Amino acid sequence: MQNSLPTLHLLRLPHRGKGHAVKTGMLSASGAYRFLSDADLSMPVEEMGRFLPPQLQGVDVAIGSREAPGARRYHEPTYRHLMGRIFNWVVRFLTVRGIQDTQCGFKCFSQRAAQDIFPYQTMDGWGFDVEVLFIAQRRGYRIVELPIDWYYMANSRVRPLQDSLGMLGEVIKIRINDLRGLYNL
Repeated sequence: MQNSLPTLHLLRLPHRGKGHAVKTGMLSASGAYRFLSDADLSMPVEEMGRFLPPQLQGVDVAIGSREAPGARRYHEPTYRHLMGRIFNWVVRFLTVRGIQDTQCGFKCFSQRAAQDIFPYQTMDGWGFDVEVLFIAQRRGYRIVELPIDWYYMANSRVRPLQDSLGMLGEVIKIRINDLRGLYNL
């Protein structure tokens, strides 16, 4: 496959969590834009162009949002939606202000933003999304939420209760890390 796609680089990593894999990929990438996508492709890949110029100009971080006006969710159980809204309220209260959907797995970073944000990421687990958006806001990057069509995948690896508690702990740790100065330039 790599012969037909010479710009594709495959990385083999020990399993340390999604956050570790995303950080490694973002810092290993060389493109002007770095897009991350959930492996289950719950957002149609055809929507990726909306995150890039020429459709989107002057943005440092573009994130897919299941909550932005115009977004549509398909087949999501009510309990999952409610859990996500409660978690997002906690996130907005403690860390990332003004973003309605920090956990959506579709984000695009400019090269400059990725190179500045990801070296400071400390979370290896699911909470990495909140941490990188917190760092981006703290550094003054322009962040936009783009409404997407999102399809719930029943075979998701997210364990709703256990992972929610772990992510809550990581959100608290982000505040502690900030107080300790870990995200300072």
